[in-house]
Amino acid sequence: MPIRRQTALFSGSGSAPRKKVMFPGALTSEYTHDLRFASSVESIPTYQVMDTDGRVLDAANEPQMSKDEARHIYKNMLILNAMDQILYEAQRQGRISFYMTSFGEEALIGSAAALDPKDHVFGQYREAGVLLQRGFTLEQFMNQCYSNEKDLGKGRQMPIHYGSKELHFQTISSPLATQIPQAAGAAYAMRREGSKQCAICYFGEGAASEGDFHAGLNMAATLGCPVIFYCRNNGYAISTPSIEQYRGDGIASRGIGYGIDTIRVDGNDIWAIYSATKAARKIAVEQNKPVLIEAMTYRVSHHSTSDDSSAYRSTKEVEDWSKRDNPISRMRAWLEGKGWWTKSEDAEVTKAAKADVLRAFAAAETLKKPSIRHLFEDVYDQLPPELERERTEIEALIRKYPDYYQVNEFAK
Repeated sequence: MPIRRQTALFSGSGSAPRKKVMFPGALTSEYTHDLRFASSVESIPTYQVMDTDGRVLDAANEPQMSKDEARHIYKNMLILNAMDQILYEAQRQGRISFYMTSFGEEALIGSAAALDPKDHVFGQYREAGVLLQRGFTLEQFMNQCYSNEKDLGKGRQMPIHYGSKELHFQTISSPLATQIPQAAGAAYAMRREGSKQCAICYFGEGAASEGDFHAGLNMAATLGCPVIFYCRNNGYAISTPSIEQYRGDGIASRGIGYGIDTIRVDGNDIWAIYSATKAARKIAVEQNKPVLIEAMTYRVSHHSTSDDSSAYRSTKEVEDWSKRDNPISRMRAWLEGKGWWTKSEDAEVTKAAKADVLRAFAAAETLKKPSIRHLFEDVYDQLPPELERERTEIEALIRKYPDYYQVNEFAK
């Protein structure tokens, strides 16, 4: 469905052709004699490939995906779900300090499948599925959540703040929306290098209320940055429902306002996500333009282990959504319809996934904490004198009071 331009809202009754506005700030506008305020445009439609029963609605949109590739994606959805269940319970038992699940949003993995492995990912904090699809191992997930000596981040981040230089996944940071202008800047550098790669930046609709969202999108649009902005509109910004966050047509309408090619998709339809992301990447890389994808989904889980969503929504609402539109069920139904999956495999893969997660979990739990020397590394090329003095002082205190500082719990 085409988006009606604002000029259509000011159509006059006169027969004379209207003159184009010459002011540099609005070159596509036309003069009108009608005094009328613009308040809305047509609602942006939501692209869908398959219905909630896993049936492709238009044969032309049938995914061009091999059996092995499709099965691999689905297995990762099941592994992500199993990992989320175990680590959520681990946090409740006090074994890790914090966790966030992806329940109800597992279809996000479809976006990762559409990218080039060298495209740079800027995540928010609910993109574990993207890392899983890129090859991040269960051991690496567990080591990060435990902040142990094998944690790639050297224990400097709270759990689920993953990062991987090898997989081109920028380390997650807690402050909301900071990754949006960073992604635009990185994409601008890629354009100048002529790398034919793009950046993809994930964020929630709540982050779109931050100033960095507007700065990042405007920068990307005016500079022509090959970046995909992927908004997970899951209905809630922690406890604030979307109806209290904005009055416009979701987040997608903001992309139009910034002159960015924009699409809204069914965020529980993995093939809609895959197709939209693949097409968005083509635009970004070939035309050096930003693209905005708004994926409409529903956050089944609590915001995090620090949140109790029953305080602001009913359990019935959550249960109804889980039954009515589950991205894992939709993908399974599609696979079964193709004859590429059987119901018995679901239990087998889930059982094996849980065993693998528990094995990696148990191994991570026994490892020591990162070496204390990492406190002073990776910021300065050469340590300044004041930090040299601090390091010497800390080393002396540790030697003097080894039991108090529990030095045996840390790697050498």
